[in-house]
Amino acid sequence: MQAQNLDRTFAALADPTRRAILARLAAGEATVAELSRPFSISAPAISRHLRVLEAADLIAQTRDGQFRRCKLNFEGLESAAQWLEFHRRFWSDSLDHLEDRLKAVGRLAR
Repeated sequence: MQAQNLDRTFAALADPTRRAILARLAAGEATVAELSRPFSISAPAISRHLRVLEAADLIAQTRDGQFRRCKLNFEGLESAAQWLEFHRRFWSDSLDHLEDRLKAVGRLAR
């Protein structure tokens, strides 16, 4: 995943309102009006949040008459998940090696 795309993804995920929108979309697609109901923010603010999520490739929006429908884009989330998994494995392996080394050194010091 390109660094710029990854930056957009994690910046989008940093906001609690955007995470709540993604959580709602995990249950299925919704119109912009349906997504905005639980929030006490303006319609333009919701639209800005949706643009950020779309720019990060986390959602897709389509027109349905006079409504805009939003759905989760699993590929955008999958790319971020792969990046996180790579780094989780790297640090886990590194810490396991460090633990083994410290145990070996500790045995020599005794």
